Amino acid sequence: MEKVVLNCVIVDDSSLQRLSIVRLVQNHPSLNLVAEYNNAIEAKMGLLNNKIDLVFLDIEMPILSGFDLLDDLTQKPQIIFITGKTKYAFKAFDYDAVDYLRKPITKERFLNAVHKAITNFKLKNDEGFDDEDFIFVKSNLKKRKVFLNELKYIEALGDYVKLVTDHESLVVLSTMKSFAALLPQDRFMRIHKSYIVNLDRVERYNSKTVEVEKEFLPLSRNKKTALVEALSSSFNS
Repeated sequence: MEKVVLNCVIVDDSSLQRLSIVRLVQNHPSLNLVAEYNNAIEAKMGLLNNKIDLVFLDIEMPILSGFDLLDDLTQKPQIIFITGKTKYAFKAFDYDAVDYLRKPITKERFLNAVHKAITNFKLKNDEGFDDEDFIFVKSNLKKRKVFLNELKYIEALGDYVKLVTDHESLVVLSTMKSFAALLPQDRFMRIHKSYIVNLDRVERYNSKTVEVEKEFLPLSRNKKTALVEALSSSFNS
């Protein structure tokens, strides 16, 4: 399944705040930064002329506030409000906001908010939410849904495994063998005693390593032939 990428813009009159959000957006594989604006008037024109899926929106701005901007739009993208004050929180959710982030923004809160937006986008666009596209895992005493197309690889950590997704890392109590049994064998492969990889996310490989989005995972010598065959089968299917 093709990875979802949301076109987004940032609207904030603070250059420092915009810079911090730009960095977070550019480091996220499911976000494409189309533009950044220092006022809502320019942002309004940009939103009318571009197909935007998600807006990181400040509230208190000169002339036109974030709320005023939304009132002027007939077609509203998903909104993640970003502000230094809590007093607007209730009003923000009247605008069906995805989330309300307080400055300064932590990476964890940012990732959680974006994950909500991506999930909303998939549900709205019927991105194939069937039984084979996600699994449930228990991490930090909470049951979590993990979408398989977002799961990059799994790493063994003693009595636990670490799931590395597009948005976060989750540590789950499980052996590699038990966890591998949960995954569709045509989409995931154990390439090393300590690693299982999503075949769709493999970008390059050689005799010793497999590259997944600039991360290099070890490849066991006796797994290379099977990997070549699996990738060939995946490519031709």
